Amino acid sequence: MSKQVIEYAGEPVGIAIPENGKLKFIAVKFHVMDLDEQVFPSAEAVNAAIRRLVVHQPQHHA
Repeated sequence: MSKQVIEYAGEPVGIAIPENGKLKFIAVKFHVMDLDEQVFPSAEAVNAAIRRLVVHQPQHHA
Protein backbone atom coordinates (compact mmCIF):
# COMPACT_ATOMS: atom_id res chain seq x y z
CA MET A 1 0.00 0.00 0.00
CA SER A 2 1.29 3.45 -0.89
CA LYS A 3 0.13 7.06 -0.71
CA GLN A 4 -2.64 7.83 -3.15
CA VAL A 5 -4.14 11.06 -4.41
CA ILE A 6 -7.92 10.94 -4.00
CA GLU A 7 -9.96 12.78 -6.62
CA TYR A 8 -13.62 13.71 -6.80
CA ALA A 9 -15.14 14.89 -10.09
CA GLY A 10 -11.63 15.01 -11.59
CA GLU A 11 -10.25 17.29 -8.87
CA PRO A 12 -7.77 16.24 -6.15
CA VAL A 13 -9.54 16.53 -2.78
CA GLY A 14 -7.07 14.74 -0.51
CA ILE A 15 -4.56 11.97 -0.05
CA ALA A 16 -4.84 8.54 1.48
CA ILE A 17 -1.83 7.34 3.45
CA PRO A 18 -1.26 3.77 4.69
CA GLU A 19 -1.91 3.21 8.37
CA ASN A 20 -1.96 -0.25 9.96
CA GLY A 21 -3.08 -1.96 6.76
CA LYS A 22 -5.78 0.63 6.04
CA LEU A 23 -5.83 4.12 4.52
CA LYS A 24 -6.08 7.37 6.46
CA PHE A 25 -7.69 10.16 4.46
CA ILE A 26 -6.14 13.62 4.68
CA ALA A 27 -8.49 16.23 3.21
CA VAL A 28 -7.15 19.18 1.25
CA LYS A 29 -10.48 20.65 0.09
CA PHE A 30 -13.04 22.21 2.39
CA HIS A 31 -16.06 20.27 1.10
CA VAL A 32 -14.53 16.94 2.22
CA MET A 33 -13.06 18.18 5.51
CA ASP A 34 -15.61 16.14 7.52
CA LEU A 35 -13.71 13.02 6.42
CA ASP A 36 -10.29 14.35 7.42
CA GLU A 37 -8.19 11.77 9.31
CA GLN A 38 -10.80 9.02 9.04
CA VAL A 39 -9.48 5.54 8.31
CA PHE A 40 -10.89 3.39 5.51
CA PRO A 41 -10.22 -0.18 4.32
CA SER A 42 -9.56 0.89 0.71
CA ALA A 43 -9.40 3.80 -1.73
CA GLU A 44 -12.78 2.70 -3.05
CA ALA A 45 -14.24 3.12 0.45
CA VAL A 46 -12.76 6.63 0.66
CA ASN A 47 -14.33 7.53 -2.69
CA ALA A 48 -17.70 6.12 -1.63
CA ALA A 49 -17.63 8.16 1.59
CA ILE A 50 -16.79 11.30 -0.39
CA ARG A 51 -19.69 10.70 -2.79
CA ARG A 52 -22.11 10.19 0.14
CA LEU A 53 -20.83 13.34 1.85
CA VAL A 54 -20.96 15.58 -1.21
CA VAL A 55 -24.43 14.39 -2.24
CA HIS A 56 -25.80 15.53 1.14
CA GLN A 57 -24.13 18.96 1.10
CA PRO A 58 -25.46 22.15 -0.43
CA GLN A 59 -23.63 23.09 -3.63
CA HIS A 60 -19.90 23.25 -2.96
CA HIS A 61 -17.15 25.30 -4.51
CA ALA A 62 -13.67 23.92 -5.03
